[in-house]
Amino acid sequence: MDTGPLPSDLTLHLTQVGLTASSLPGALTPVLQTITGHTSASAAAYYQRRDHPTSSRAVLTDEPSYPARVSRGPAPLPTLPPGLLRRLTHEPDLLNLPATAHHPALLAAPIRERGGELLGALLITRPDSGPWRPGDCHLLRTLAGLVTLVAARLHAEERERDAHEHALRALSLALEARDADLRGHTDRVTQLATLVGQAMHLPPDALGALRWGAYLHDIGKLTLPDDVLHHPGPLTPAMCERMRQHVDEGLNLARQLPFLPPEALDVIAAHHERWDGSGYPRGRSGTAIPLTARIFAACDVFDALTSPRAYKHAWTPGDALHFVQQGSGTHFDPQVVQALTQVLGHHAA
Repeated sequence: MDTGPLPSDLTLHLTQVGLTASSLPGALTPVLQTITGHTSASAAAYYQRRDHPTSSRAVLTDEPSYPARVSRGPAPLPTLPPGLLRRLTHEPDLLNLPATAHHPALLAAPIRERGGELLGALLITRPDSGPWRPGDCHLLRTLAGLVTLVAARLHAEERERDAHEHALRALSLALEARDADLRGHTDRVTQLATLVGQAMHLPPDALGALRWGAYLHDIGKLTLPDDVLHHPGPLTPAMCERMRQHVDEGLNLARQLPFLPPEALDVIAAHHERWDGSGYPRGRSGTAIPLTARIFAACDVFDALTSPRAYKHAWTPGDALHFVQQGSGTHFDPQVVQALTQVLGHHAA
Protein backbone atom coordinates (compact mmCIF):
# COMPACT_ATOMS: atom_id res chain seq x y z
CA MET A 1 0.00 0.00 0.00
CA ASP A 2 1.39 3.39 -1.05
CA THR A 3 1.67 5.73 1.93
CA GLY A 4 4.04 8.22 0.32
CA PRO A 5 3.08 11.69 -0.94
CA LEU A 6 -0.21 11.88 -2.78
CA PRO A 7 -0.11 12.29 -6.57
CA SER A 8 -0.28 15.94 -7.58
CA ASP A 9 -3.58 15.50 -9.44
CA LEU A 10 -5.19 13.95 -6.35
CA THR A 11 -3.80 16.70 -4.14
CA LEU A 12 -5.28 19.29 -6.52
CA HIS A 13 -8.61 17.49 -6.52
CA LEU A 14 -8.80 17.40 -2.73
CA THR A 15 -7.85 21.08 -2.56
CA GLN A 16 -10.68 21.90 -4.96
CA VAL A 17 -13.05 19.83 -2.82
CA GLY A 18 -12.02 21.81 0.24
CA LEU A 19 -12.64 25.12 -1.51
CA THR A 20 -15.87 24.32 -3.33
CA ALA A 21 -17.77 21.59 -1.45
CA SER A 22 -21.28 22.86 -0.73
CA SER A 23 -21.80 20.43 2.16
CA LEU A 24 -19.74 18.36 4.56
CA PRO A 25 -21.06 15.07 3.12
CA GLY A 26 -19.96 16.21 -0.33
CA ALA A 27 -16.41 16.66 0.93
CA LEU A 28 -16.25 13.43 2.92
CA THR A 29 -16.65 10.87 0.14
CA PRO A 30 -13.44 11.77 -1.73
CA VAL A 31 -11.61 12.11 1.59
CA LEU A 32 -12.63 8.61 2.71
CA GLN A 33 -11.84 7.15 -0.71
CA THR A 34 -8.38 8.66 -0.49
CA ILE A 35 -7.84 7.15 2.96
CA THR A 36 -8.76 3.62 1.95
CA GLY A 37 -6.87 3.94 -1.32
CA HIS A 38 -3.60 5.24 0.12
CA THR A 39 -3.33 3.70 3.59
CA SER A 40 -3.41 0.21 5.07
CA ALA A 41 -6.93 0.83 6.42
CA SER A 42 -9.61 -1.60 5.35
CA ALA A 43 -12.43 0.83 6.14
CA ALA A 44 -12.89 4.52 6.93
CA ALA A 45 -15.83 6.51 8.19
CA TYR A 46 -16.86 9.86 9.58
CA TYR A 47 -18.81 9.96 12.84
CA GLN A 48 -20.68 13.12 13.83
CA ARG A 49 -21.00 14.22 17.43
CA ARG A 50 -24.60 14.24 18.62
CA ASP A 51 -25.62 16.17 21.71
CA HIS A 52 -28.61 14.94 23.62
CA PRO A 53 -31.14 17.80 23.89
CA THR A 54 -32.26 16.72 27.36
CA SER A 55 -28.86 16.64 29.02
CA SER A 56 -25.29 17.81 28.75
CA ARG A 57 -24.19 14.31 27.76
CA ALA A 58 -22.81 13.83 24.24
CA VAL A 59 -22.05 10.78 22.13
CA LEU A 60 -20.77 9.95 18.69
CA THR A 61 -23.46 8.64 16.37
CA ASP A 62 -23.70 4.87 16.43
CA GLU A 63 -23.61 4.76 12.64
CA PRO A 64 -21.41 6.72 10.22
CA SER A 65 -22.95 10.12 9.64
CA TYR A 66 -24.81 11.20 6.48
CA PRO A 67 -23.85 8.18 5.77
CA ALA A 68 -20.15 8.61 5.16
CA ARG A 69 -18.08 5.45 5.00
CA VAL A 70 -15.83 3.66 2.51
CA SER A 71 -14.36 0.18 2.77
CA ARG A 72 -12.27 -2.18 0.70
CA GLY A 73 -14.18 -5.37 0.13
CA PRO A 74 -16.38 -6.77 2.92
CA ALA A 75 -14.62 -4.78 5.65
CA PRO A 76 -17.13 -3.81 8.36
CA LEU A 77 -16.53 -0.96 10.74
CA PRO A 78 -16.27 -1.97 14.38
CA THR A 79 -18.58 -1.00 17.19
CA LEU A 80 -17.27 2.22 18.68
CA PRO A 81 -15.30 1.53 21.88
CA PRO A 82 -16.66 2.90 25.17
CA GLY A 83 -15.16 6.22 26.17
CA LEU A 84 -14.09 7.11 22.64
CA LEU A 85 -15.85 10.48 22.73
CA ARG A 86 -14.20 11.40 26.02
CA ARG A 87 -10.79 10.43 24.65
CA LEU A 88 -11.35 12.42 21.47
CA THR A 89 -12.54 15.46 23.41
CA HIS A 90 -9.21 15.61 25.25
CA GLU A 91 -6.95 14.23 22.53
CA PRO A 92 -5.30 17.11 20.66
CA ASP A 93 -4.40 15.06 17.57
CA LEU A 94 -4.58 11.42 16.51
CA LEU A 95 -5.93 8.75 18.82
CA ASN A 96 -4.36 5.33 18.29
CA LEU A 97 -6.32 2.49 19.87
CA PRO A 98 -4.55 -0.88 19.69
CA ALA A 99 -6.50 -3.98 18.74
CA THR A 100 -8.21 -5.99 21.49
CA ALA A 101 -10.28 -9.12 21.56
CA HIS A 102 -13.39 -7.06 20.97
CA HIS A 103 -12.12 -4.20 18.82
CA PRO A 104 -9.75 -4.20 15.84
CA ALA A 105 -7.09 -1.53 15.54
CA LEU A 106 -8.51 1.98 15.30
CA LEU A 107 -6.94 5.26 14.33
CA ALA A 108 -9.08 8.34 14.94
CA ALA A 109 -8.61 11.99 14.09
CA PRO A 110 -10.85 14.56 15.81
CA ILE A 111 -12.65 17.15 13.67
CA ARG A 112 -13.10 20.35 15.61
CA GLU A 113 -15.13 23.50 15.18
CA ARG A 114 -13.40 26.84 14.88
CA GLY A 115 -13.51 27.35 18.64
CA GLY A 116 -11.91 23.97 19.28
CA GLU A 117 -15.05 22.08 20.31
CA LEU A 118 -15.26 18.53 19.00
CA LEU A 119 -17.55 18.23 15.98
CA GLY A 120 -16.87 14.64 14.94
CA ALA A 121 -14.09 12.25 14.03
CA LEU A 122 -12.55 10.42 11.10
CA LEU A 123 -11.99 6.77 11.99
CA ILE A 124 -10.01 4.15 10.11
CA THR A 125 -9.68 0.47 10.98
CA ARG A 126 -8.09 -2.74 9.84
CA PRO A 127 -8.45 -6.32 11.13
CA ASP A 128 -4.83 -7.02 12.11
CA SER A 129 -3.16 -5.73 15.26
CA GLY A 130 0.08 -4.36 13.84
CA PRO A 131 1.08 -0.73 14.37
CA TRP A 132 -0.16 1.93 12.00
CA ARG A 133 2.45 3.12 9.51
CA PRO A 134 3.76 6.67 9.88
CA GLY A 135 2.42 7.43 6.41
CA ASP A 136 -1.07 6.33 7.49
CA CYS A 137 -0.95 8.67 10.46
CA HIS A 138 0.37 11.55 8.38
CA LEU A 139 -2.31 11.17 5.71
CA LEU A 140 -5.16 10.88 8.20
CA ARG A 141 -3.90 13.96 10.02
CA THR A 142 -3.70 15.89 6.74
CA LEU A 143 -7.17 14.89 5.61
CA ALA A 144 -8.65 15.61 9.03
CA GLY A 145 -7.25 19.11 8.65
CA LEU A 146 -8.97 19.40 5.26
CA VAL A 147 -12.33 18.29 6.69
CA THR A 148 -11.89 20.76 9.57
CA LEU A 149 -11.30 23.60 7.10
CA VAL A 150 -14.36 22.60 5.06
CA ALA A 151 -16.50 22.53 8.20
CA ALA A 152 -15.22 25.96 9.26
CA ARG A 153 -15.81 27.44 5.80
CA LEU A 154 -19.33 26.06 5.59
CA HIS A 155 -20.11 27.36 9.08
CA ALA A 156 -18.91 30.84 8.13
CA GLU A 157 -20.90 30.77 4.89
CA GLU A 158 -24.02 29.62 6.74
CA ARG A 159 -23.69 32.49 9.21
CA GLU A 160 -23.28 34.91 6.29
CA ARG A 161 -26.35 33.45 4.54
CA ASP A 162 -28.35 33.82 7.75
CA ALA A 163 -27.28 37.46 8.04
CA HIS A 164 -28.28 38.09 4.41
CA GLU A 165 -31.64 36.43 4.91
CA HIS A 166 -32.42 38.52 7.99
CA ALA A 167 -31.48 41.66 6.05
CA LEU A 168 -33.69 40.74 3.09
CA ARG A 169 -36.66 40.01 5.34
CA ALA A 170 -36.12 43.37 7.04
CA LEU A 171 -36.33 45.08 3.64
CA SER A 172 -39.59 43.32 2.90
CA LEU A 173 -41.01 44.36 6.26
CA ALA A 174 -40.09 47.95 5.48
CA LEU A 175 -42.49 47.80 2.54
CA GLU A 176 -45.20 46.17 4.65
CA ALA A 177 -44.85 48.97 7.20
CA ARG A 178 -45.77 51.42 4.44
CA ASP A 179 -48.77 49.45 3.17
CA ALA A 180 -51.06 48.01 5.85
CA ASP A 181 -52.74 45.73 3.28
CA LEU A 182 -49.49 43.79 2.92
CA ARG A 183 -49.01 42.91 6.61
CA GLY A 184 -47.84 39.31 6.80
CA HIS A 185 -47.99 38.83 3.03
CA THR A 186 -44.26 38.40 2.54
CA ASP A 187 -43.81 35.71 5.17
CA ARG A 188 -46.92 33.82 4.02
CA VAL A 189 -46.10 33.85 0.33
CA THR A 190 -42.44 33.02 1.00
CA GLN A 191 -43.43 29.98 3.04
CA LEU A 192 -45.95 28.83 0.44
CA ALA A 193 -43.53 29.29 -2.46
CA THR A 194 -40.91 27.29 -0.56
CA LEU A 195 -43.38 24.42 -0.03
CA VAL A 196 -44.30 24.42 -3.72
CA GLY A 197 -40.62 24.51 -4.68
CA GLN A 198 -40.00 21.51 -2.45
CA ALA A 199 -42.95 19.69 -4.04
CA MET A 200 -41.33 20.34 -7.43
CA HIS A 201 -38.02 18.97 -6.12
CA LEU A 202 -36.00 22.16 -6.50
CA PRO A 203 -32.42 21.73 -5.27
CA PRO A 204 -31.43 23.56 -2.06
CA ASP A 205 -29.67 26.43 -3.84
CA ALA A 206 -32.72 27.11 -6.03
CA LEU A 207 -35.02 26.95 -3.00
CA GLY A 208 -32.86 29.48 -1.20
CA ALA A 209 -32.91 31.78 -4.22
CA LEU A 210 -36.70 31.42 -4.50
CA ARG A 211 -37.05 32.39 -0.85
CA TRP A 212 -34.76 35.41 -1.18
CA GLY A 213 -36.53 36.54 -4.34
CA ALA A 214 -39.86 36.19 -2.53
CA TYR A 215 -38.68 38.52 0.21
CA LEU A 216 -37.82 41.19 -2.36
CA HIS A 217 -40.47 40.60 -5.03
CA ASP A 218 -42.25 43.92 -4.47
CA ILE A 219 -39.31 45.98 -3.22
CA GLY A 220 -39.81 48.32 -6.19
CA LYS A 221 -43.09 49.48 -4.63
CA LEU A 222 -41.01 51.51 -2.19
CA THR A 223 -40.59 53.98 -5.06
CA LEU A 224 -44.34 54.34 -5.75
CA PRO A 225 -46.06 57.59 -4.79
CA ASP A 226 -48.72 57.34 -2.10
CA ASP A 227 -51.59 58.19 -4.46
CA VAL A 228 -50.77 55.05 -6.46
CA LEU A 229 -49.80 52.69 -3.64
CA HIS A 230 -52.79 53.60 -1.46
CA HIS A 231 -55.41 54.18 -4.17
CA PRO A 232 -58.66 52.77 -2.76
CA GLY A 233 -60.20 51.51 -6.00
CA PRO A 234 -59.30 50.45 -9.54
CA LEU A 235 -56.23 52.22 -10.87
CA THR A 236 -56.45 54.64 -13.77
CA PRO A 237 -54.50 53.74 -16.94
CA ALA A 238 -51.77 56.17 -15.91
CA MET A 239 -51.63 54.64 -12.44
CA CYS A 240 -51.46 51.14 -13.93
CA GLU A 241 -48.49 52.15 -16.05
CA ARG A 242 -46.76 53.64 -13.01
CA MET A 243 -47.54 50.51 -10.98
CA ARG A 244 -45.96 48.29 -13.62
CA GLN A 245 -42.72 50.23 -13.34
CA HIS A 246 -42.19 48.80 -9.85
CA VAL A 247 -40.83 45.60 -11.40
CA ASP A 248 -37.88 47.23 -13.17
CA GLU A 249 -37.32 49.63 -10.29
CA GLY A 250 -37.25 46.71 -7.87
CA LEU A 251 -34.81 44.85 -10.09
CA ASN A 252 -32.53 47.89 -10.18
CA LEU A 253 -32.61 48.09 -6.39
CA ALA A 254 -31.97 44.37 -5.91
CA ARG A 255 -29.00 44.41 -8.28
CA GLN A 256 -27.22 46.60 -5.75
CA LEU A 257 -27.01 43.52 -3.51
CA PRO A 258 -24.06 41.56 -4.96
CA PHE A 259 -24.81 38.39 -2.99
CA LEU A 260 -28.23 37.82 -4.60
CA PRO A 261 -28.14 34.80 -6.97
CA PRO A 262 -29.62 35.18 -10.47
CA GLU A 263 -32.61 32.97 -9.63
CA ALA A 264 -33.61 35.44 -6.88
CA LEU A 265 -33.43 38.34 -9.33
CA ASP A 266 -35.59 36.27 -11.70
CA VAL A 267 -38.41 36.27 -9.14
CA ILE A 268 -38.34 40.06 -8.95
CA ALA A 269 -38.05 40.53 -12.72
CA ALA A 270 -40.66 38.03 -13.90
CA HIS A 271 -43.27 37.37 -11.22
CA HIS A 272 -45.86 39.34 -13.22
CA GLU A 273 -45.20 37.47 -16.47
CA ARG A 274 -47.87 35.02 -17.60
CA TRP A 275 -47.59 31.57 -19.13
CA ASP A 276 -49.40 32.72 -22.31
CA GLY A 277 -47.18 35.80 -22.76
CA SER A 278 -49.79 38.38 -21.73
CA GLY A 279 -47.94 39.50 -18.61
CA TYR A 280 -45.43 42.28 -17.98
CA PRO A 281 -42.86 43.80 -18.20
CA ARG A 282 -41.33 41.73 -21.04
CA GLY A 283 -44.22 39.60 -22.23
CA ARG A 284 -42.26 36.38 -21.79
CA SER A 285 -44.14 33.11 -22.07
CA GLY A 286 -43.88 29.43 -21.18
CA THR A 287 -40.53 28.15 -20.03
CA ALA A 288 -38.88 31.40 -21.09
CA ILE A 289 -40.15 32.60 -17.73
CA PRO A 290 -37.70 31.35 -15.06
CA LEU A 291 -39.08 28.56 -12.90
CA THR A 292 -38.61 30.44 -9.62
CA ALA A 293 -40.75 33.27 -11.02
CA ARG A 294 -43.42 30.85 -12.28
CA ILE A 295 -43.66 29.25 -8.85
CA PHE A 296 -43.82 32.54 -7.06
CA ALA A 297 -46.44 34.02 -9.42
CA ALA A 298 -49.03 31.37 -8.56
CA CYS A 299 -48.32 31.60 -4.83
CA ASP A 300 -48.47 35.40 -4.92
CA VAL A 301 -51.90 35.44 -6.56
CA PHE A 302 -53.22 32.78 -4.18
CA ASP A 303 -52.11 34.74 -1.11
CA ALA A 304 -53.40 38.04 -2.52
CA LEU A 305 -56.83 36.48 -3.09
CA THR A 306 -57.02 34.95 0.39
CA SER A 307 -55.98 38.22 2.09
CA PRO A 308 -58.33 41.13 2.84
CA ARG A 309 -57.67 44.37 1.02
CA ALA A 310 -59.20 47.82 1.34
CA TYR A 311 -61.13 47.15 -1.87
CA LYS A 312 -62.17 43.48 -1.31
CA HIS A 313 -62.88 40.78 1.22
CA ALA A 314 -60.60 37.77 1.62
CA TRP A 315 -61.51 34.79 -0.55
CA THR A 316 -61.74 31.33 0.90
CA PRO A 317 -58.69 29.13 0.21
CA GLY A 318 -60.88 26.83 -1.89
CA ASP A 319 -62.16 29.65 -4.10
CA ALA A 320 -58.65 31.08 -4.49
CA LEU A 321 -57.19 27.71 -5.44
CA HIS A 322 -60.01 27.19 -7.95
CA PHE A 323 -59.18 30.56 -9.52
CA VAL A 324 -55.52 29.59 -9.87
CA GLN A 325 -56.52 26.24 -11.36
CA GLN A 326 -58.69 28.02 -13.93
CA GLY A 327 -55.61 29.99 -14.96
CA SER A 328 -53.54 26.87 -15.61
CA GLY A 329 -52.06 27.08 -19.09
CA THR A 330 -52.92 30.75 -19.52
CA HIS A 331 -51.81 32.75 -16.48
CA PHE A 332 -49.86 30.00 -14.74
CA ASP A 333 -47.50 27.11 -15.52
CA PRO A 334 -49.65 23.93 -15.37
CA GLN A 335 -46.95 22.03 -13.49
CA VAL A 336 -46.76 24.77 -10.88
CA VAL A 337 -50.54 24.72 -10.50
CA GLN A 338 -50.39 20.96 -10.01
CA ALA A 339 -47.74 21.35 -7.30
CA LEU A 340 -49.67 24.15 -5.61
CA THR A 341 -52.79 21.97 -5.65
CA GLN A 342 -50.77 19.18 -4.05
CA VAL A 343 -49.58 21.51 -1.30
CA LEU A 344 -53.00 23.12 -0.75
CA GLY A 345 -55.21 20.20 -1.63
CA HIS A 346 -56.78 20.06 1.81
CA HIS A 347 -58.05 23.62 1.28
CA ALA A 348 -59.81 22.88 -1.99
CA ALA A 349 -63.06 21.60 -0.51
